[in-house]
Amino acid sequence: MAAGLTLRDMQRAAAATERAGFDGLWLTEGGRTAYTAATAAALATENLTVGTGIAVAFARSPMVTASAAWELAEATGGRFVLGLGTQVRPHIERRYSAEFDRPGPRLREYVAALRAIWSAFRGEERLRFKGDFYRFTLMTPEWTPGGSIADPPIYLAGVNPWMLRMIGEVADGLHVHPLHSLRYIEEVVRPELAAGGAADDFALVCPVMTATGDTDEEIESEREKLRLRLAFYGSTPGYSKVFETHGWNDLQPRLNRLFAAKDRQAMATAITDEVLDTLTVTAPWNTLAQSLLARYEAAATRVVAYSAVSTWRENPASIERWTEVTQQFHELSRTGPN
Repeated sequence: MAAGLTLRDMQRAAAATERAGFDGLWLTEGGRTAYTAATAAALATENLTVGTGIAVAFARSPMVTASAAWELAEATGGRFVLGLGTQVRPHIERRYSAEFDRPGPRLREYVAALRAIWSAFRGEERLRFKGDFYRFTLMTPEWTPGGSIADPPIYLAGVNPWMLRMIGEVADGLHVHPLHSLRYIEEVVRPELAAGGAADDFALVCPVMTATGDTDEEIESEREKLRLRLAFYGSTPGYSKVFETHGWNDLQPRLNRLFAAKDRQAMATAITDEVLDTLTVTAPWNTLAQSLLARYEAAATRVVAYSAVSTWRENPASIERWTEVTQQFHELSRTGPN
């Protein structure tokens, strides 16, 4: 996953990702725009899957998103995956000055609008989309990109049961939140996706936070960084379901209070070794690939190295280590982790 890079740096990072043997690169949306980052990555690579993981849906009209995704699908020859999520109310209403009410039904309709717009782009039918949140009824030839591009796959982000069920119904894949566990995937995610009617080829993309190194000291330093990252994510009420699956019902409210008090040290301390080991993967470099495959082989369609690109930025030499991990992962995928 990558975020926060200039477009030139994104091109370099994407090319390095492809050379390292990774299958895909997912662009998150924060201070920089996911679609322009995806464009830079797409134009710097030949075979790499490029996806937004995720772009903020409600910050843009479905027409804007449909056009950007169409052009990226065209430029990549079908290598682009459109990843979308709702974000949270404060960002949508106060940062983007957009509507957030009924986010689940709104996102469901957003996806339907995208598919209707793409169909109109191909000239298959007139644009006559009328929903509760969006209306699209005008598509003139000069405003149509043309071509016969296939719909790019749509992967949605979601955590709670209703959203997961809806994603199983309307999407091609799920971006599992980085704050997750195997138990949460098996007891919450998979049953809800199945209840929504997820297809047999439905994709489950799992970004994984890892603590790795060559020495115990290096690994422990990475684990301490992950404690604070987990605490930051966990302070958000929308992610409480993951904790509740393990019976840690008081952890999210506690983290929320500590976040409000700006007590970063106490937040990190609240993430015990049990929580850390359940939600992340710890292994030295030489067995990281085996550890990832052992945990996720039966759980995920794609395993995403959450911090690989950011690690390269801090330590360019680490790209060689990630290249080794990628090669080992692919080899073990063919022969088995044991």
